[in-house]
Amino acid sequence: MSPFRLTRTLPEDATGAALRADVREGLTGSPRTLPPKWFYDARGSELFEEITELPEYYPTRAEREILRARAGEIVEASGARTLVELGSGSSEKTRYLLDALSGLHTYVPVDVSESALTQAGQALAAERPGLEVHALIADFTARLTLPKTPGPRLVAFLGGTIGNLLPVERAAFLASVRALLAPGDALLLGTDLVKDERVLVRAYDDAAGVTAAFNKNVLHVINRELGADFDPDAFAHVALWDARREWIEMRLRSRTAQTVKIPALELAVDFAAGEDLRTEVSAKFRRQGVGRELSAAGLELARWWTDREERFALSLSVAR
Repeated sequence: MSPFRLTRTLPEDATGAALRADVREGLTGSPRTLPPKWFYDARGSELFEEITELPEYYPTRAEREILRARAGEIVEASGARTLVELGSGSSEKTRYLLDALSGLHTYVPVDVSESALTQAGQALAAERPGLEVHALIADFTARLTLPKTPGPRLVAFLGGTIGNLLPVERAAFLASVRALLAPGDALLLGTDLVKDERVLVRAYDDAAGVTAAFNKNVLHVINRELGADFDPDAFAHVALWDARREWIEMRLRSRTAQTVKIPALELAVDFAAGEDLRTEVSAKFRRQGVGRELSAAGLELARWWTDREERFALSLSVAR
């Protein structure tokens, strides 16, 4: 078996079809919304990498701190021979786990980006000749079929990305992960924690305006892919803390009354002055709530680690 394999489980046209469906549904609904996954074209991914280095944006540093300090404990608790990473991207943070998992047989990165999977997967296979890398081009929010690999399996979902899912979506996602797990398998989950509102808002509205550019990038994506005529300068970046739901909302606020045409959808969308388009929800968590959501999906919270300032948590849960 080759040390690097790439399997596509998404149809070739799946991304374009999903974009068209999401834009039509989101821009004709009330309130208007767009899923955050459409931030991440090549430019959006570059901007997000810049965000992770900003002084205001703590989650990446906090999670990296936990992985550096606790990788050995994670490995000991999981005993994994296969590591499955959902939304793997560049697999950069995963290297802490890969370095600690001396008995690892197979790494299965899962992402919608073929280029990211190929680049990261081939590099890892070259660096670690004894490691099988079987990359999957797939949407991790849909039903997954994993390759046959040795157990136990450790499924990792890092970065606090689970916070981008609404509660009903999180429940469905965790249930789908549970369905992948056999006895002895585990889930390693990254969750951003509830904290002071000012810290949270600054993390999504930095002084340099990088997050604003990242937020508006979704408009560039729709313009390029669907022939739309969004003027990104006609929208303002907004980040708000919803204390009741305990999540950050990123929005684009129309500066004026305007009409946007989207020829690929034969659609014209009227925005009122001051009307918001929600582009991201980023939920923040407490340990008790994480435990409840895991339990509802048939998973038992076994270990909980935080960074020194208790801003971010990694949890290990096992199939019940």
